[in-house]
Amino acid sequence: MDGTIAVIEARASEVCRRKLERRLGGKSLLEWVVRRLGESARLEKVVVALDDEFDAGQIAELVPRGVPVFRHRGDWLARYAALAHAHPCQALVRVAAVHPLIDATLIDRLIAAADAHPSCDYISYRSGQSRAVILSALGMFAEWCRASALLRADQQAAHAADRQQATRYLYAHPEHFSTRLLTAPAPLDRADLRLTVEHDEDWDHLETIFEALGFDRLDWQQITDFLDHQPRMRARMADLNLRHLGAA
Repeated sequence: MDGTIAVIEARASEVCRRKLERRLGGKSLLEWVVRRLGESARLEKVVVALDDEFDAGQIAELVPRGVPVFRHRGDWLARYAALAHAHPCQALVRVAAVHPLIDATLIDRLIAAADAHPSCDYISYRSGQSRAVILSALGMFAEWCRASALLRADQQAAHAADRQQATRYLYAHPEHFSTRLLTAPAPLDRADLRLTVEHDEDWDHLETIFEALGFDRLDWQQITDFLDHQPRMRARMADLNLRHLGAA
């Protein structure tokens, strides 16, 4: 049994095949996420999970060789439960396919917190206003959950909203699950940062960041330092975030 595995979640409602295939520095968007996770010192495996609208064989061409691609019919909570059976592990880290700048050090901090609090079922990050940052478009954060808790959620959750977002039932029911939210680093806790890639303008921002920093300087500190000197880009990110919140 593995310790902690990362699950890259590719949803057709969020990204289409064209976005996953787009190239940055010669690598597909999906490969970028895989390789960013490879920088973690605490993850033991990376698995790509697909919804029903993706072809597993075609997606496998977009990730490094040896990375499993998992496809299972049904809602997302059932898909994660099936994945936990297919890839036995103690815990899973949920990562969105549209987060190519996901930061491995922030994931390792989650796993360290889980080691320090063995009774926890779910751990993620919160803003200074106590809002879960995973609900934002910051694009650098992930969620950790214990596999046994996820399997229990799959048995208990009945509402569609709880089943279409694999971790929702865990953090929405603290009476049943032990949850913990770590404080997000202050430089990332702001409304004018947006590092997800859901729209063409997001991709333009990603390319600008990559061209300025290159492969080796894409940790969250270097990125926020760069964006501190890009007020026009941050203003556009803030506008896109407001539009995102308005549509939510």
